[in-house]
Amino acid sequence: MPRFAANLSMLYTELPFLDRFAAAAADGFEAVEYLFPYDFAPADLAARLREHGLQQVLFNSPPGDWAAGERGLACLPGREADLRDAVATALDYAQALDCPRIHLMAGLVPEGRTRAELRPLYIDNLHRAAEMAAQAGREVLIEPINTRDIPGFFLNRQDEAHAVVQAVGAPNLKVQMDLYHCQIVEGDVATKIRRYLPTGRVGHFQVAGVPERHEPDVGELHYPYLFDVIDEVAAQCGWQGWVGCEYRPARGAIPSGTTGGLAWMRA
Repeated sequence: MPRFAANLSMLYTELPFLDRFAAAAADGFEAVEYLFPYDFAPADLAARLREHGLQQVLFNSPPGDWAAGERGLACLPGREADLRDAVATALDYAQALDCPRIHLMAGLVPEGRTRAELRPLYIDNLHRAAEMAAQAGREVLIEPINTRDIPGFFLNRQDEAHAVVQAVGAPNLKVQMDLYHCQIVEGDVATKIRRYLPTGRVGHFQVAGVPERHEPDVGELHYPYLFDVIDEVAAQCGWQGWVGCEYRPARGAIPSGTTGGLAWMRA
């Protein structure tokens, strides 16, 4: 089976954030990811990782003003300096947490603009971000996100993301392949795993049930088959990444909380 990382922004929300590390380790996770670490000192997060024998495998760079609706800066004209600061902050945290990769959210298409108009800026920004990350020994990931969850998001399809990575041409720029978003936008998920994983451009997977974003055993995707596909292709091409569990537990209200919904992983 793939190696699973607990997304602590969505799992174990019945607990305070810093207590979620222990809960994830107790349930057998060996790695964690989350959206943003910036409400906590790097030393405090690093201490939780060490205490519970966990690897930090992913988090997002600062996305701009989240409360005001911003969902990333990489496609936004006039925000280049803010983006560089965000990447620098993320890389500081990545070093402290020994995290090999950061996700750089693309952002929302501004009113009156088109994706085609913004693409050159997006590519330029990714090139600079990848250069900064390379100097720190880190990878930068980009993620296609469905426009039902984030209307107006710049990047939506796997083929678009891989074309961008090829256009930038940086070996440390890769695609974060979230199978939940992929199914909603495109479908044909297994074929896309077989197509893109051998290219070396997939840096990370994420999973959730479709359409409600609950456990992988809830919904229309048959994840046991997809996990077998990942295993098969990974063995052929030497991929050794992680699969992030970025879902909202449907069973979170029961006394056992997130743990009660992990039968899919134990199986």
